[in-house]
Amino acid sequence: MARPHRCRRICSRPSYDSFVPEGISCGSPVVLTLDEYEAVRLIDLEGRTHEQCAKQMDVSRTTVTEIYESARNKIAESLVNGRPLFISGGHYRICDGSAVRYCQKNCRRADGAVFHQAACRKGEEEVRIAVTYENGTIFQHFGRTEQFKLYDVSDGQIIKEQVAGTNGNGHGALAGFLKDMGVDTLICGGIGGGAKMALAEAGIELYGGVSGEADVAVKEYLAGELSYNPVIECSHHGHGNHEGKCGAEKQGCGGNQE
Repeated sequence: MARPHRCRRICSRPSYDSFVPEGISCGSPVVLTLDEYEAVRLIDLEGRTHEQCAKQMDVSRTTVTEIYESARNKIAESLVNGRPLFISGGHYRICDGSAVRYCQKNCRRADGAVFHQAACRKGEEEVRIAVTYENGTIFQHFGRTEQFKLYDVSDGQIIKEQVAGTNGNGHGALAGFLKDMGVDTLICGGIGGGAKMALAEAGIELYGGVSGEADVAVKEYLAGELSYNPVIECSHHGHGNHEGKCGAEKQGCGGNQE
């Protein structure tokens, strides 16, 4: 059995979580985890040694070196090859104040003001919801989704929204894409059995068979009023059979396994 990862301690979530090249981007997004971001912030921006960084993040110096090298490689890949960079996910925990001697002076807002110690706890209850998205509505074919709208929620309130393109990822790869983006819950229309299994394996909660406006669906979900179909499945891919329905649409899914 693989040894479980030790959660890396970070001071706070980044103020910015995506960077997209100006012009034509190439390839799928690069996902920099929050612990990788923290290592770069401490070492490159604040000039900490690897040993000092390890103490703050509550891991070994060897682990910090591995995290840091992975982060630098991803950043280089984004800069050199023009790939969008997202900051999301990873094995981490938000500072609970126990590392105040290491990180209190580094918990700063964009205006430079220092957070109070209790503010280092912010983010522990945050979750990320994804919705298959097209022109403000819930796109009805999961496997063909070109965009997801992401909602960051804290204490039951939406604190941030953004739209992320899949850059050509489809079908089974979308579950991995969502996992890399740190998604906890997916709201969608039609979805195939293979994709449902992939999402379950990724630990992403699924609410399928939903239609209408994406923003409204998320608000209904947060209020415990979302109407969805727990057994929704498009099972007729590639056979010319259009008896099944995707969400509220009156046409078949078609295509391959979603």
